[in-house]
Amino acid sequence: MKTFPDFTSAHFLTNFIRYGKIVAFCLLIVVEIIIAALSRGEVAGVYALWVIIPTEIVLTAENAVKIWGLKKFSQKIACYVLDTLLLLVLTYFTNGTLISTLYIVILTEFYFAHENLTGSIVMGVCSIVLFLVMFAVSNAIKGQDLDVGGLISSAFNDLLILVMHFLIVNFALQIYRKNVEIAKVLEELNESNRKLQQANQDLQAVTALEERQRIAKDIHDTAGHSITTVIMQTEAAKVVFDSDPEDAKRKLCAANLQAKHALEELRESVHLLSGYERQTSLKDALMKIVNESTDGTEVTIRHSVDEISLCEAKSRFLCNTLKEGISNGLRHGGATAFWFELKEENGKIRFLLTDNGTGMDLKSLREGFGLSGMRGRAESLGGEVAFVTEPGEGFEIHLTLPADDHGGTL
Repeated sequence: MKTFPDFTSAHFLTNFIRYGKIVAFCLLIVVEIIIAALSRGEVAGVYALWVIIPTEIVLTAENAVKIWGLKKFSQKIACYVLDTLLLLVLTYFTNGTLISTLYIVILTEFYFAHENLTGSIVMGVCSIVLFLVMFAVSNAIKGQDLDVGGLISSAFNDLLILVMHFLIVNFALQIYRKNVEIAKVLEELNESNRKLQQANQDLQAVTALEERQRIAKDIHDTAGHSITTVIMQTEAAKVVFDSDPEDAKRKLCAANLQAKHALEELRESVHLLSGYERQTSLKDALMKIVNESTDGTEVTIRHSVDEISLCEAKSRFLCNTLKEGISNGLRHGGATAFWFELKEENGKIRFLLTDNGTGMDLKSLREGFGLSGMRGRAESLGGEVAFVTEPGEGFEIHLTLPADDHGGTL
């Protein structure tokens, strides 16, 4: 299962905002040095540098605290108010030289710290208005008349710089923040994919374990039962070997057939455990059982079997049912002939096995291991099974399963 690639642009912009504050702070110091270098003479009877340098030192220290010492926006409000007062002092004593650049530096830090675009817009507009107000207040303190048109005209370039700065920085920050969101979502998806992959691996391990346990139980139940039956029949044949050779012969014949079935069941279980799948059709598998049951014996099995495609579970069940039915007919009913039929009609698979054995009273039928297991397995596959028998009329197994569209290989 693939994971999503690293979002490199988000990584780049993360470094940008990490170092952006450092660059802004360094730029603040450089601009302050230039302002101090360009400031000469007296303003309102006061030597300008005596005011400018202490103001810049306070502005520098205050911005250092604001950038690296304070984390929450509410904690920085007092700093922004102090910025405004210090910039007003600098505007007055420098005649506005490079003040817009200081505005840009301080606003850059604000845009970095404030994630809400609406707040950035409000701050940008307020800063432009405040910039004009500071020039107006500075001129008013100096005794100059207020001329709004002239004020805007003289500060036009500075205003244009502030607007362009707002657009460029906030556009870049919005891209950065969206990319961070995308990167976060991709990281969560990658983590989800890793968890799904691990869950899938765990599910496969559990499924394999359950399948092995099912096969082990199948070996224990079917093959073990068949071998036990073989032992019982050979022991019974030994008892009547001298007194009733024909009966002993029938018992040995049934034991031989049961042993063949047990061997085949063991082979199938081993194939399943090893992961090997035989490409044998259901009809071929059933015909193999019929041939093994009649080969070298006096048993006759007539049949009519359609070519039907079923899933492996249903196919194995039908094969095991045929084996069990033949073995029971030979062992309990003394049957010598069988009729076997497998048809598909109206979405149903119909299985019929009847024999010419002695039969019995249906009311006295006690479903042992084989018949009860047959009924339970049929119900688990969505089907049903019925047994029909009468004294002297043989034994019939009627089995119905729902058809499906899976391949019918064993």
